[in-house]
Parts: sequence; structure tokens; C-alpha cells
Amino acid sequence: MYPTTLTRVLIAGAALTALAGCTGATSHKAEPPATKAPADTTQQQRAVQTLPGMPPVLDPKDIYTADRPGQLSPVVKNFPDRVYVPNTISNTVTVIDPATYKVIDTIPVGRQPQHVVPSWDLRTLWVNNDLGNSLTPIDPMTGKAGKPVAVHDPYNLYFTPNGKYAVVMASRDHQLVFRDAHTMKLVKALPANCGGVNHADFSVDGRYFIVSCEFSGQLLKVDTEKMKVIGEQTLPVRGAMPQDVKMSPDGRRFYIADMVADGVWILEGDTFAQPTLLYTGKGAHGLYVSRDSRVMYISNRGEGTISVFDFKENRLTAKWRLPGGGSPDMGGVSTDGTVLWLSGRYNSEVYAVDTRTGRELARIKVGTGPHGLAVYPQPGRYSLGHTGVYR
Repeated sequence: MYPTTLTRVLIAGAALTALAGCTGATSHKAEPPATKAPADTTQQQRAVQTLPGMPPVLDPKDIYTADRPGQLSPVVKNFPDRVYVPNTISNTVTVIDPATYKVIDTIPVGRQPQHVVPSWDLRTLWVNNDLGNSLTPIDPMTGKAGKPVAVHDPYNLYFTPNGKYAVVMASRDHQLVFRDAHTMKLVKALPANCGGVNHADFSVDGRYFIVSCEFSGQLLKVDTEKMKVIGEQTLPVRGAMPQDVKMSPDGRRFYIADMVADGVWILEGDTFAQPTLLYTGKGAHGLYVSRDSRVMYISNRGEGTISVFDFKENRLTAKWRLPGGGSPDMGGVSTDGTVLWLSGRYNSEVYAVDTRTGRELARIKVGTGPHGLAVYPQPGRYSLGHTGVYR
């Protein structure tokens, strides 16, 4: 059964917002100095004029402060650890127990499930049935699917940082569709003057977000509150195909993976000037930040590798190759930060990789066309969507 009624969800969302300033932080040896100076952090916090209703920024120098190992919200702390894998061709979600690397369930869902997305309030997992024109809710406590909700062309799904709206990446419809975050009722369909809107991430203050358009090689800048496109640009590589988008810990830059340019674009979000390209490997696709905010893992789908980018040094420091090859796509990092989970898009498999050494820990057979894999639960106060972007 669907895990919550509308009333429960609305109350829970309000309660989470009220508690958002309380991180429940635990010490971690890799935390940057800024997170260890409460007085300084408080002064910096006052300087960030956030989107109305958005939880306070804990540390502008590290937006991932709430994502430290084991730092689970009270909302999710009793949820069982699972890996949810949407299989786009099989029309199922494979459920894996990360402790044993074993498949424990297969859930039938709608047609062409693309991503499994945690809701803003962390209580529900939404399966994006793109060609099925629906969202299937999964209760992360029981692992059971509820009644699908009709939503047209939900290729991907994000949430505004204040938890007010869901933003549907309607790729075929060429729209960004703002919906009520709890009921999914339509609020505004924003035309996108580009082809294939698919991934996004939000600025530190939540007032704008950057969107990638994979089929036209473009980027959009969108005003969150006005629900309006305020910037457009075409990437300077013929046939560019931008994919995943991720913010740097200090909030200064956006990184956009590009499957055709074979690397990551580095963009200054505030100025929205032309970005520069960092070559990482063939078919660069997914971007995942480590639990200590020091590095970012980049899945190079076209060559079966994972690049490691050091934020402070602003350079690549390692490249891990999957033994026997593969097609690493989308995924997430384990709660303790030691395992990177990635779907193998063209190989009907999932990879578990040691984040300290790059060693493959497991290769697990799943359905056909695995895509937007979600590791759940994960640390963080609230979810911005996709396969798990937390603040």
C-alpha cells in the first residue's frame, strides 16, 4: 500500500523543515575545517539569502555537510539498506541487499522506468515510468509498491529546495513541469527551448538551477521561484550530449558530464559563462560526490571506467577500470561512503566498487536496461531528487 496519506505527508514535510537546521552531525576525520567551527558557520549562514521556505544552509563552504557517513535523518534511520534498480526494458525494479550483494525482490512497475527518486521529505521512492506516463511510489520501509500516480513523460524528477514543488524533466514533451511535491498536481508546464531535458542541480541558495539538454547539446538556467528560464547556451562541441549535473562543495561551480565530449564541463553557475571541458573518458555520464566532499566519482559509460576528480586540487587523481569491462551509468554512494553503486546500462548488471581502492566488490545480474539506480537510505536532511541529491 502507498505509505502515507496526503495529510501524513504534509505534516511530515512541515516537521522536517522545522528540524532542518538540526543536523545530528557525527564527527568524521575527513570533514573540512569549516564544519568544525559553529560560530563561523553561523555567520556565513546569515549571509546566504535562500529561496523562501528552504532549510538553512549549514555551511556555504561545503553544501554536502549534512551528507557525512551515518548521518541519517530520523525519517529514514529505521529503513532497511537497499539498492533499487529500475530496468528500462524489463519494466521492473530489482531490489538488492547491499550487505549480501543478493537480489531479494523484483517489483513490476510501469513502462520504461528510468530513475528511482527519493522524495523531498525522504519518505517515498518514486519510480519514473517514462513511457508509462506514471510515477510508482515505493515504501522504503516495506519495499512495497503503491498505486501509480498519473504524470506525463516523467523521464526524471527533482524537487525544489523548499520542498514546495516537484520538477518533472519531461524530455519528449520539451518541458519542465512544476507539480505539487506531495500530490503531483500540475502547477506550471514550462516550455524548454531545447531537446532532451534530463538532469539538474540547484545553486547554494536554491534560487536557480542548471538543466542539461542531451539531444540539443544545451544548458538552461532556471529561476526556481519564478519558474522561468533565465539563461540558455549551446555547448561548444559538435554533437555535445550533456548528462548528469552536480554542484561543487563550495557552490561555485557546476559539473556537467557529456557522453559525446567524453568529459565534464565546468560551469560558473552565477555568471553562466561558457564552460570549460575536462576530459575524463569515453561516454562520461554519472557524477557522485564522496561522503567527505573531497572527490567526485565520474562514470565513463563508453569505456567501462570510473574517473576520480579531486575538488581542491581541481584535477583527476585516478581512473578505475572495471575488470572485464562494463557500462557504468547511474547510481550512488553507500551510507558509510565505502561503496560506489552503479548500474551497467547495456550489460543487465550492477557494479559495487570500493571507493578507497577502485576494486570491484560485486557484479550482480539484474533486469534488462538498468538505469537510474538509487541507494537508500542515504545521509542528508532532504532530497533534491534524481537518484539521490541531498543537502
